[in-house]
Amino acid sequence: METLIMVGQLLLGLSILVGLHELGHLLTAKMFGMRVEKFSIGFPPKIAGFQWGETEYSIGAIPLGGFVKISGMVDESMDTEQMASEPQPWEFRSKPAWQRLIVMLGGIIVNVITGIIIFVALVYHNGETFYSRDQVIQNGIVAYEYGEMIGFKTGDKVLDINGQPYQGINDLTSGSALLSENGYYTVDRNGEQIKIEIPRGFINTFNTEESFNKFVQIRFPFEVGAVDKESGAESAGIEPGDKILAVNNQPVEYFDEMQSALQPLIGKTAQIVRQRESKIDTLAIPVTDEARIGIAVKPLIEPTRREYGFAEAVSKGTSRAFSVVIVNAKALGKMFTGEVSTKNVSSFVGMAKMYGPIWDWVKFWSLTGLISMILAFMNLLPIPALDGGHVVFLLYEMVSGRAPSDKFLENAQKVGMAILLVLMVFAIGNDILKLFS
Repeated sequence: METLIMVGQLLLGLSILVGLHELGHLLTAKMFGMRVEKFSIGFPPKIAGFQWGETEYSIGAIPLGGFVKISGMVDESMDTEQMASEPQPWEFRSKPAWQRLIVMLGGIIVNVITGIIIFVALVYHNGETFYSRDQVIQNGIVAYEYGEMIGFKTGDKVLDINGQPYQGINDLTSGSALLSENGYYTVDRNGEQIKIEIPRGFINTFNTEESFNKFVQIRFPFEVGAVDKESGAESAGIEPGDKILAVNNQPVEYFDEMQSALQPLIGKTAQIVRQRESKIDTLAIPVTDEARIGIAVKPLIEPTRREYGFAEAVSKGTSRAFSVVIVNAKALGKMFTGEVSTKNVSSFVGMAKMYGPIWDWVKFWSLTGLISMILAFMNLLPIPALDGGHVVFLLYEMVSGRAPSDKFLENAQKVGMAILLVLMVFAIGNDILKLFS
């Protein structure tokens, strides 16, 4: 069932984005009087469709893409027979270069608009919830495996990133921070300011959602939130709302301190100092093999909640949408220098895992908006067979006054399709290796 939910979210998200992308090409083509022969969401074989006017609309059995067939255009259909005939007024090749350029940019523009709308709607409807910089400075952080690896210590108070204030703790693992040149964090450690450098290629550490949990998190004071039935804590009389002040004479203020104090007591009995209102007493509670005493904790700090008006949401959502493009452009550039590993390249398998096994509409739209912006960026790359490749040839024609020959465009299309096929096989291979690693 979990796999079906992941696949279902992926297919729905891609169908929406591919449909809108191809619709951008279709509408701009028809706007300039070009004949659109086919509009398909998914690749052949066709499983359903209908004819409306000059255009056949269909759904393909392979739901990982789509296409628009415009008369007189060298595309993935490689319809050389049509290109050998005399150009007709309604064909793509008969129109001015500037009109053809707008048609080729139509899908990218729609994906950008879609991404912006999604991010704006999410910001306006949901606002933001996060642990703020002030809360991080007040309480400090817990440093886990990857945090300790670069020099963080539990209790550090992160003051800034690259010398600039940040909004919330999630900014510590943002792409803009991890991809920055000579990046660093400034922390207050027991009253002394220390600079922690972000190692070159450190972003490669965060190749799964689980890896983010191994970096740092805010430190929080706590009280007992719930008590496990038939546990040592229940037998000793621990109740929700109680506070744990010490474990075996070791003072405890933060949850991580209690975890650390219980770790060496596995299989033994811990002396727990408990406070209930004004009463303080000591209870003997056995520690399980998981270093637990049978309680769930309730953090005593609440994340910051920020609401946005419509105008603020437009600004914030648009900025967030374009930051996705900037981060991906930086990552691609650093991939060529070797700083970012090509193992981070994922296919639809990785995308499905990103959506996750639970259908969460906020996460669904967040990821769909992100993928929409990434699709726009990737389609703009100057690779033949992608929209960006066509854009390059059209710009050459507009500057030089000479259009590349149909034969050149056909060969470029073949090369581009071969490049895309190799990239797809490589990405799928990456995802398969991750499944077994």
